[in-house]
Amino acid sequence: MKLLKEKMVKEGKVLSETILKVDSFLNHQIDPLLMKEVGDEFANRYADQIITKILTIESSGIAPATFLGLTIGAPVVFARKRKSLTLTDHLYSSKVHSFTKNETNEISVSKNFLSADDNIIIIDDFLANGEAVKGLLDIAQQAGAQVVGVGIVIEKGFQEGGKLLREKGLRIESLARIKSLAGGKIEFFEDGEY
Repeated sequence: MKLLKEKMVKEGKVLSETILKVDSFLNHQIDPLLMKEVGDEFANRYADQIITKILTIESSGIAPATFLGLTIGAPVVFARKRKSLTLTDHLYSSKVHSFTKNETNEISVSKNFLSADDNIIIIDDFLANGEAVKGLLDIAQQAGAQVVGVGIVIEKGFQEGGKLLREKGLRIESLARIKSLAGGKIEFFEDGEY
């Protein structure tokens, strides 16, 4: 997605060969015009699927998931990383390790919001090692829901997550795939290149 890649090059900050900071438009401050384009692009890529629910994880997946939901008219369900007084039982739960934060969280979704009748698309901001997607897949499986695919805003193609998930037959649509962050520069895979 050209607009996203331009934004990444202009505003993204390469912190190391494995870390890209995009907090000015994606995961701290949100650029709503870009997120609208992201939602529209996911809708176009999955136009061949019937989607009844969009599943994401708090907090950085919420913006792209919400704009997709607005475009296709489907509810957004997000897995919470922390339990609250109102979210204590009747839950689907899974453990997820965050590469960036180097911590493991138990994520949870109320059983009231996912069922075997749902066709789900999973949306997230980044795909690196695939842990968040695996946790969300686990929750969807517990619900008996059908996962039609995964939409990723930025994939770190130099890490194993995307490859491992694709090898399992999962459809993954990434809007920008990073080949390398070496030398403080973002290098992208070309469309169709893996």
